[in-house]
Amino acid sequence: MTSISGLAGQPAHVLSSAIARREISCVEVVSAHLDRIDGMEPTHHAFASRRPRADVLSEAQERDAELSRGERRGWLHGLPHAVKDLSDVAGLPTTSGFFPLEQAPVAAADSLFVERLRAAGAVFVGKTNTPEFGLGSHTYNQIAATTRNAVDPARSAGGSSGGAAVAVALGMLPVADGSDFMGSLRNPPGWNGVLGLRPTFGRIPDFEDELFTVSGGVAGPIARNAVDLAMLLATMSGPSRRAPLSIAEDPATLLERLEDTPDGLRVGWLGDLGGYLPTEPGILSTCEQRLGDFAGIGAVVEQVSLPSAPGFESLEQLWPTWLTYRQSQVGAGLSPLLADPVLGPRLKPEAVWEIESFRALTPADMTAMVRGRHGLYESCRALFADLDVLALPTAQVFPFNADLTWPREIAGTPMSTYHRWMEVTAPATLAGLPALALPAGLGPSGLPIGLQLIGPPRSEALLLRIARALEKLTT
Repeated sequence: MTSISGLAGQPAHVLSSAIARREISCVEVVSAHLDRIDGMEPTHHAFASRRPRADVLSEAQERDAELSRGERRGWLHGLPHAVKDLSDVAGLPTTSGFFPLEQAPVAAADSLFVERLRAAGAVFVGKTNTPEFGLGSHTYNQIAATTRNAVDPARSAGGSSGGAAVAVALGMLPVADGSDFMGSLRNPPGWNGVLGLRPTFGRIPDFEDELFTVSGGVAGPIARNAVDLAMLLATMSGPSRRAPLSIAEDPATLLERLEDTPDGLRVGWLGDLGGYLPTEPGILSTCEQRLGDFAGIGAVVEQVSLPSAPGFESLEQLWPTWLTYRQSQVGAGLSPLLADPVLGPRLKPEAVWEIESFRALTPADMTAMVRGRHGLYESCRALFADLDVLALPTAQVFPFNADLTWPREIAGTPMSTYHRWMEVTAPATLAGLPALALPAGLGPSGLPIGLQLIGPPRSEALLLRIARALEKLTT
């Protein structure tokens, strides 16, 4: 990975404090990051679109003028930000990785978390790249260049928050937002050496989907350090009357004990689920080496297995449960597009497959899925009786060649769908649990992988404390 130096390499909270003290200007910080983007973007393609430099700098000048009047919006005041191109930024097009830029709908209003970022003072420089409608953990689409890995540009950046993770990893942005259904806040951070956090549903509310359905997809933060990750999560979080299922908890509680090392931490290492998950050689050993660092914060790590529970009697139920859950939400959401005479033929095969699979679902499929999710949650809950967090790799393979669409096999085992190589991320989503992605290190071939720590519902504060405690071991 290219080394980061200068203002574009500083932690977001450090830049924020320096701006607040008037030691540096918002224009200087934004200019440094725009220069960094200009230098890295031709190789890595992290952005789906960018605002004109003059417009962005004019906004940064407005932030400086506000400071001169004694006005500071929040900790993001004057920091550059780009939103993953599945969410809306007022006045900017939302391509969703599908609509050509000139045809993409221009957002009339901000998504809720974007509204909060703007209120905290962020200066939006553009949108980060994503695969078509966020499908698949590889950031390629028909309208922009493929996003390239921060460590090795010949490799995939992961997805669907690939653009966001690469932009943060390479210092093009101080922090970024992403979203996660099947590991999109876990695999891209793991493959690019940064941190990501998939929160409990409702932590970061959304009012753009069906208000009374618990969606598998959630927004969340990406950062280079635990402090920035916690601060961005707190800014994006909080209840809203527009989102009746949002968590009614003050986001400030996420930051209150961030510097406290968790006492007597107990970690359950799930590995490859007892051989159930095909895994590329080197993944498990790299993650286990990282788990060895946990002794430095007084943690105990033990190998565990998911126990059976009513509704989840066997690991063989994991994938069918996942497919039905995924199709019932993703396929349903995309279904109207397939009938459109213009848009339907442009959908990639994976999107068409999701739609057609959704249309083939039966009431019996839905009932089995609900029972399977319930059983998996009970299985995890049984482990949490003796453990604080569970651990898994962030992916079953190291970053693959960016020119591929998806890996067709792992260690000789064929992958039956475009996303089965990411089955390792399904348990946290299905069980409704928050998950933190930490860099695990480089494997035997020098490619990165991450470690996901999965906690009980609403345990984001604990996950952040763990990340911060591990970080302090080396700083």
